[in-house]
Amino acid sequence: MTHASDAHPAAGPVLITGCSSGLGRAAAIIFRAAGYETFATARDPSTLDDLRALGCRTLALDITSEGARRAAAETVEREFGAVRILVNNAGYGQYGPLEEISLDLLRLQFETNVFGALRLSQLVLPAMRRAGRGRIVNISSVAGRVSSIGGGAYHATKFAIEALTDALRPEVEPFGIDVVNVLPGPIATQFEATLLKHIPDTGPQSPYTYFKHRLAERMHNFLNPQKFGVMSAETVARVVFKAATARRPKTRYSVGFIAHLGPIGRALTPDRVVDVMTRRKVPVVKK
Repeated sequence: MTHASDAHPAAGPVLITGCSSGLGRAAAIIFRAAGYETFATARDPSTLDDLRALGCRTLALDITSEGARRAAAETVEREFGAVRILVNNAGYGQYGPLEEISLDLLRLQFETNVFGALRLSQLVLPAMRRAGRGRIVNISSVAGRVSSIGGGAYHATKFAIEALTDALRPEVEPFGIDVVNVLPGPIATQFEATLLKHIPDTGPQSPYTYFKHRLAERMHNFLNPQKFGVMSAETVARVVFKAATARRPKTRYSVGFIAHLGPIGRALTPDRVVDVMTRRKVPVVKK
């Protein structure tokens, strides 16, 4: 791996969102180790102390705050003129039955996973265009190609990222800017703990009490690091680095066995059959 001192002076700057843990943290470590001037961000900058010790610049960034988004983009551009690579990674999973997910919770899910990424892209694009180059890497998911019971809110945001990426890419390509989508399968990170915390607790009288219990069990097992197809954050971060630095990147990088084959299997299976299979895995009512 290239050391920081060996890097080309044009390496960076890279702005990465959601670096407090998981994929964002792993990506920041890889970019910095390769010599890129790396700006790692998180809502709470104190979670980034170890990245700062490795040589990353660190910034406070609540991706849902317009002021924070502008400040992050302006901080990088003030010193370097333009962001060279933007990695839109920040996000979380809002799971639970759609009937019980309030519109406020749904709005926050989109504000974090979709609008924050799009708005930050809008903010860095003018300077990228003036520089005549740039790369935006959006972290989607296999959840952006296949929707599943109990994950409708989260899947909707990832489907939206897919659509926005495919539209933005040809719009900015004439200006020398690439937009790339990275779609990981399941990753062993703190995502599971956040996901379980966000399943709505609507009391014991909820018709979905049993379903939510089984959904929590299912997602815990699905994201078990020992399970086949579950990857480390470092494995996915290496693909993010490739997507961000390849001279001629692919438009989409699916990462892992499940991300590659899941959408194919879903497309070949009738909807009603999928419904039956998923209800067997996560029963809605106790029989």
